[in-house]
Amino acid sequence: MAKKYCDIETLKFILNEVNNYTSLFELEHFADHDAESMETFFDSVKDFSDKELYPCFAEMDSPPAHYKDGKIIVHSQVGKVMKQGGEMGLINATFPYENNGLQMPLTAFTAAHYIMDAANNHLPGYLGLTMGATELIIHFASEELKETYVEKMGSGEWGGTMCLTEPQAGSSLSDIVTSATPTDDGHYKIKGQKIFISAGDHEYASNFVHLVLARIEGAPAGTKGISLFVVPKKRPEADGSLTPNDVITAGDFQKLGQKGYCTTHLMFGENDDCQGYLVGQPHKGLKYMFLMMNGARIGVGRGAAAIAAAAYEASLQYANERSQGRKLTNTGKKDVNAAQSLIIEHADVRRMLLMQKSVAEGSLHLVLKAAKLADVANFSSDEKERERNRLLLEILIPVVKTYPSEMGLQATSNGVQVLGGYGFCSEYILQQYFRDIRIFSIYEGTTGIQSLDLLGRKVVMNEGQALQLLAGEVMQTIQDASKYDELKPYGAKLGEKLQLVQKVLTKLGGFAMAGDFERYTSDATIFMEFFGHLVMSWLWLEMATVAKESLVKGDTAHSSDFYESKIHTMKYYFKYELAKTTSQAEVLMDEASLTIANGKKVFA
Repeated sequence: MAKKYCDIETLKFILNEVNNYTSLFELEHFADHDAESMETFFDSVKDFSDKELYPCFAEMDSPPAHYKDGKIIVHSQVGKVMKQGGEMGLINATFPYENNGLQMPLTAFTAAHYIMDAANNHLPGYLGLTMGATELIIHFASEELKETYVEKMGSGEWGGTMCLTEPQAGSSLSDIVTSATPTDDGHYKIKGQKIFISAGDHEYASNFVHLVLARIEGAPAGTKGISLFVVPKKRPEADGSLTPNDVITAGDFQKLGQKGYCTTHLMFGENDDCQGYLVGQPHKGLKYMFLMMNGARIGVGRGAAAIAAAAYEASLQYANERSQGRKLTNTGKKDVNAAQSLIIEHADVRRMLLMQKSVAEGSLHLVLKAAKLADVANFSSDEKERERNRLLLEILIPVVKTYPSEMGLQATSNGVQVLGGYGFCSEYILQQYFRDIRIFSIYEGTTGIQSLDLLGRKVVMNEGQALQLLAGEVMQTIQDASKYDELKPYGAKLGEKLQLVQKVLTKLGGFAMAGDFERYTSDATIFMEFFGHLVMSWLWLEMATVAKESLVKGDTAHSSDFYESKIHTMKYYFKYELAKTTSQAEVLMDEASLTIANGKKVFA
């Protein structure tokens, strides 16, 4: 395994200098925190990751988590991470004080979990699912449910899950059939099954608290009839004891990657004794679940960004150690008597490494920017500022989830390629990163769903207000970059691409205005790729501008080589990645409709 899995210097540069996250401490909700306390927190998380997460990363791949004799067997380190993670605040740090939390900014919490994801992307999920389930209880459940569950979940003593998917209802949640029958005792009898439940069961938590979507008898059809329930594996009794609640672990799913992160199949009410407790109001379950979805999608983007970064560090280390071939001389021939070159000296290897670096570091900036937008949107005392940040977050969130997942996969594939044949062998860690990151474009809404959300909803929301705000942010960055001769041409190029976005949307908008919404969204995934490159170019220009300003001022927070590397990577992105938007725009504006069902046997 590589000696380094996370570039802490780059993380702190993006967190502090580019995103200025310490400005969040000026908000009343976060006033008890400061940069020094957060540095201590980050250091403790890095130490924890070095000692408890990274050393067992490879061994969690084999043997994988698995089902045996009615139980899920996971790596023993899951127990230590749940216990120590709970003690360190790695579940409850963002919760309010009244719910045993630390009121930490999501931005800081995201940076901390990014370190852990880079060290071992299997283990933080056990903490993250428990956090997500607890957040739903905190935000929407009764005081009685909060008192019963929040403290034990926040400490890591009890695990938590979110149970949405059913065998016949994957992304189409309107088709779920798990039922909830009211009783005279105030609870509901739950009956049904859920699949693909991450962290759904293991021996290292004394109880599991499942947040289950189900239909109350007589509920309206479709998504309007879905309610949310707390369904514990074991019912807490008044005397503190736990009673089995007719929740059965029926099996698990063996996966391509993330094999140490168990995925379970749960059965509820097989013996007609599964009690569930309504969260909030009936028929509001999907609304509650999706109010928390932005945080979940930031988490997915964060995990993918972290894997891409760890894969980059591993392939960079290999390229700096592996000798292979010889560079061409000025005569166009190789000197066979010369010593072999390190592969990092070959132009094509450097291109692949720069692609990895640009995607990994750019994705980190994207994720942290989204987390800061969420913090301000939730906790600013200025209503206009809250709304502005909310709209920016809404239009970026599909990209936050999708870009690190899709481009991170391509970047990690480049990492495998850097190693050549060794990249395909289990002796080296790149193949595990490649398998692990593949799921991220499926988690929390597939790429296709995120793309429909972006083009079908977010681009046009509030009559395009969110898009206009984002364009304003990009123009401000272009203006800032234009102060420097070295960066001015890149700002101009990005400005031209903004005009291309408008041209594409005008073309596509014609279909929507004509009522042909299927045609309008038929190439939504291509639009996501197109839009994602524009967003990432903006973020890289922003990073390069901060780096250039630091060089001009003679700042010594980092070396001049560090700052120059950011500018160089921005230039790579504009030449090799932003250029792809030209062909993507051509596809989007092409008149042919080749993917819409038209009755012809196109696959005959």
